[in-house]
Amino acid sequence: MTIFLSILGVIGVSASGPIMAATAAPVLAIAFWRNLLGAVLMGGPAVVSKRDEFAALRPADYRRLALAAGALALHFACFITALKLTSVAAATALVCLQVAWIALFNALLGSRPQRAVVAGLGIAFLGVVIITGFDLSLSRDALLGDMLALAGGALAGVYQMAGAAARRTMSTGTYTTLCYGVCAVILGVLCAATGQPIVGFTPVAWAGILAVTLLAQIMGHSVFNHLLAVMSPLVVSMIILLEIPGAAILAAVFLGEQLPAGTYGGLVLILAGLAVVVRGQQRRAGRQRLLAEQAAPVPPVLGGD
Repeated sequence: MTIFLSILGVIGVSASGPIMAATAAPVLAIAFWRNLLGAVLMGGPAVVSKRDEFAALRPADYRRLALAAGALALHFACFITALKLTSVAAATALVCLQVAWIALFNALLGSRPQRAVVAGLGIAFLGVVIITGFDLSLSRDALLGDMLALAGGALAGVYQMAGAAARRTMSTGTYTTLCYGVCAVILGVLCAATGQPIVGFTPVAWAGILAVTLLAQIMGHSVFNHLLAVMSPLVVSMIILLEIPGAAILAAVFLGEQLPAGTYGGLVLILAGLAVVVRGQQRRAGRQRLLAEQAAPVPPVLGGD
């Protein structure tokens, strides 16, 4: 089931870049609507079935939600703007470096990275470079887009880490409803502050907004938010690296962008890197369980003479 959900999530987030790049609507408006609609779609069932959970939320839960929602809002602002300035392949590759940001943030917080994680990241990043070469351009707009995508990756890392902490005490429905809802409020304020309209678009643009909501927000983000309860943010972000070849293929098919020559070879390397990281995480979890069992007190033997 976990593998199926991972595949579903990758397909969803892979559609994000091509759809948003092709949608003729303001950057922040696209982000606003996909989060607002996502909150409504996820919130309907959650409000009915999770009333006690909503009522039991503590101040610490709200702090984690606020951090996740704020990072998500700024991530969207950076990423969608980047898609308008540089290629889908370059923006997607750079924003997917969130896995490297998570490894860095973990290191800064005192968690020394495993050798398997470092090796897996290296293999996967080689695949990323083969696919895109990061497609860095010297034009002013493209360079700005690349920098925004890089910042979007860092913010996505914060979003994943805060979300993982929040998911320890919240179900998927509760977390996504509140996170997307708060994110939509923040984006609505940003739209008003920057003068970006949130209505008055063409039917084709509304179709694009609906498509990115259903595919990227519900089938992509929500699935990965669900997986954060059973996977570490690092592993989830490694899986999201598969968005890079997925977005490149979709952009080639639907937007006419040239498919990078190394797409399939890079895909194999990303999968290999993911396998190394997942295997390393499993071994670490196994060692931790063994140490915990060895450290547990042995109960006294009762009975006898």
